[in-house]
Amino acid sequence: MGIETEYGVSVPGQPNTNQMLASSLVVNSYANRTSSSGSRARWDFEEESPLRDARGFELPREPAVDPSAPANEDDLGLANVILTNGARLYVDHAHPEFSSPEVTNPRDVVLWDKAGERVMAEAARRALTVPGSKPVNLYKNNTDNKGVSYGCHENYLMARSTPFGEIVRNLTPFFVSRQVVCGAGRVGLGVDSREAGFQISQRADFFEVEVGLETTLKRPIINTRDEPHADPEKYRRLHVIIGDANMSEVATYLKVGTTALVLAMIEDGWFSVDLSVDGPVAALRAISHDPSLKHLVTLRDGRKMTGVQLQMEYFEQARKYVENRFGSDVDPQTADILSRWESVLGRLEVDPMSCSRELDWVAKLSILEGYRSRDALAWDSPRLELVDLQYHDVRPDKGLYNRLVERGRFDLVVSEDEVTRAMTEPPEDTRAFFRGRCLARYPQQVAAASWDSVIFDIGRDSLQRVPTLEPLRGTRAHVGELLDRCATAADLVDALAGR
Repeated sequence: MGIETEYGVSVPGQPNTNQMLASSLVVNSYANRTSSSGSRARWDFEEESPLRDARGFELPREPAVDPSAPANEDDLGLANVILTNGARLYVDHAHPEFSSPEVTNPRDVVLWDKAGERVMAEAARRALTVPGSKPVNLYKNNTDNKGVSYGCHENYLMARSTPFGEIVRNLTPFFVSRQVVCGAGRVGLGVDSREAGFQISQRADFFEVEVGLETTLKRPIINTRDEPHADPEKYRRLHVIIGDANMSEVATYLKVGTTALVLAMIEDGWFSVDLSVDGPVAALRAISHDPSLKHLVTLRDGRKMTGVQLQMEYFEQARKYVENRFGSDVDPQTADILSRWESVLGRLEVDPMSCSRELDWVAKLSILEGYRSRDALAWDSPRLELVDLQYHDVRPDKGLYNRLVERGRFDLVVSEDEVTRAMTEPPEDTRAFFRGRCLARYPQQVAAASWDSVIFDIGRDSLQRVPTLEPLRGTRAHVGELLDRCATAADLVDALAGR
C-alpha cells in the first residue's frame, strides 16, 4: 500500500503566478540538492496504462486527456524525480506530488507519508535559493476553496481474482462513512465554498458518480483504473481517490489500516450482510455537511444509520473476521487498528471533541470555534478560511498542525528521528528497497525507473531493464547482500543475469 499526495501551492503577493512553473521550481530545487552526479534518472512511463478500466475495457486516449495536463515530462522541465527512499517526487496537474514508496503496513504508510511532508518543506526552502525566485508556500490540503480540488490517493495491492463487483458493493458504504474518522475538515460548503459553514471532509463535495475511471472530472467514489504496477495476472491495484490529505498521524493510520482490513475481508468473501446505501453520492456529501454527526443515511434494506453507526457496523464485522481468521495470533498492528477504531467511534458518538488529539477535522473545528467565540466570527469570515488553510502549511514554524504537535496536543504514531531517516532511506520489506538502494549506490548508471522496473545504462549496446513485478521481492532480505557485494551496476546486472 502507499499514498500519493498533491500539495497546494501559493506564492504570496503573486496571484497570477504560473502554478506549473512554481511547482517545477520546488521539485527541481529538491532534486538538485539530492542529486550526487549532476544527472538524474528519469521516470519510465513505458509500462503505464492509466486508461485501462477494471470493468474490462480501455478508454481511447484523446477524450480522457485533461487539456490542462502536460503532454510529457519535458513540459515540466524534467520535474520528475525518483528518490533514494523509493518515492517519486514530480509535478502532477500543476501541483508538486509526493508518491510514497510501497510499504506493507499502515504504520509505514504514516512514516513515509510524513517523510513526504518533510521533503516538501525542504524543497520549498531550497527553492528560495534560486536567484530571482519568490517564496513558495505548500499546503497538504485538498482544495483552494474556489472550485478546484487536488488529490490524496491511496493505493492497495489486491488479488486479481477478487470480483470487482464485490469490491464496489462492500467498499462504497465504507468510503461514504469513513470520513467521520479521516476527514480533514473544511470551512465552506459546496465545491466553491459559496455556502457558509464547516464540514468534515475536504473532498466530499467534489464527487459526482459512484463508479468510474476519471480522477479530475466526474470523480467517482470507486475508481476503476486498472494499472497494477505489478504482475497483472496476479494483482490489481485499487486506486482510491476519495480520501482527504491528513496531517494527523492517527487519522492516516486509521484511514489506511481500516481500509486494508475491509479489503482483506472482501478478498476472503467475508461479507454476508449488505450495507449498501441509497444514493451514496448524496449521502457522502450529507455526512460531510453535518459535523454534529447526527445525519441519518438510508440503507437499501430500509435501516437508517449515522455515519458513525455505519462505521461501527464495519468495525464489528472486522472484529469478528480477525477473531475468526487469527484468533489470539493477531499481529500487533491489526490489534492496535481495531482498538483505536473502536475507541474513536465510541467517543465520536458521545462527544466528538474528545477526539481532538487524533482526528484532523475535530482538531480544526476546535480551533475555529475558539476564534468564533473570541471574536464573534460568522462561518463566512475570511479569517476562518485563512485559519483553515494555515492548519495544512507544511512549514514547521507556520503550520497550525505542526505547532499543535510541538505543544504536545496531538497523538503521534512515529518518531521524528524515524521520519528524518525515511526522507532518504527506503522501506526494507518491499521492492522499494531495491529501487532506492540502486539509486543511492549507482546514481550515474540508473537511466530510468518506475514502480515495476529499474533500467541501467552500463555502457553496453542497449539499456538493461530489471523487472520488479513482484512487490515483495527486492527486499533487504532478498537482495541486500547482493547489493552490498556489487561495486558497480554492471556487477549487479551480471549477477542478476547469472553471469
